Amino acid sequence: MNRHPWFHWNILRPVLAAMLAAALCHPVQASLTVASLSTVTTDLARQIGGTNVRVVPIIGSGIDPHAFEPTPADVKKVSDADLVLFTGKGMEGYLTKLEDASGNPSKFVDVGQSIPTLTMTEDGTTAPDPHWWQSVENMKIAAQSVKSSLAAADPSHAADYRANTTAYLAQLDELERWIRVTLAALPRSKRKLVTSHDSLGYFARDHSFVIHPVKGISTSEEPSSQNVRDIIGVINREGVKAVFFESIENPKAIDQISRESGAKPGGTLYTDGLGSDSESTYVGMMRHNVTTIVEGLK
Repeated sequence: MNRHPWFHWNILRPVLAAMLAAALCHPVQASLTVASLSTVTTDLARQIGGTNVRVVPIIGSGIDPHAFEPTPADVKKVSDADLVLFTGKGMEGYLTKLEDASGNPSKFVDVGQSIPTLTMTEDGTTAPDPHWWQSVENMKIAAQSVKSSLAAADPSHAADYRANTTAYLAQLDELERWIRVTLAALPRSKRKLVTSHDSLGYFARDHSFVIHPVKGISTSEEPSSQNVRDIIGVINREGVKAVFFESIENPKAIDQISRESGAKPGGTLYTDGLGSDSESTYVGMMRHNVTTIVEGLK
């Protein structure tokens, strides 16, 4: 005898409800716990690790990584993690202390190690520029590094990590195309950036910008009055239209430079890490920065 479809649904409904309840009560358990010392590596771990990885951010949005010092609670989180991701190139000045405190330095992964390093001169000495993620090409290298580290620590899910990386690299390819199309609206003669500190060197190299930072790499000291006068002179000489704030910086110096030079405030850039809104992912951060730069300088 043929029964009405609702008859079958009435039979199946409690079965499906039970299956859903079981899934909610017993969610998929992550295979790895990964602590992250940067918002950039946090996003990488989430993109590539997917549901197989529990990510524990040590540094959140709005925290200056140059000045960060881990607390005892942070040390505990790092000690409990299977892997610890950091950006490298001298950004984490506290790293040795944290490695020693964790008792297992071998689980620390230098995500930026394979990325070619730009250098800059600060106070008469040459130092590596640690802000490598301001280049999308560098982020692709970092993604491969994270994939390899996760797969080595959790071989049973290596195929998942490879698939996630392939999907993420496609996102980065699309981001790179979008950046080049968007920047095409900005003539080379206008590609001059005045920022709080020297953090956009990799971006400048990739897209033919000239950077005029008020300070060097470090964010820990206020610029001298001579620094401020020099930047105002550059703005007036070269006709720079806008100056840009950075999300973790005190805006006082940039405010002064804007007032005294006549250059307009161009908006806020995320240079040392990700934001908490549309900039909370790497792709979102780069889209925000490029849009802000073009709108400010065109």
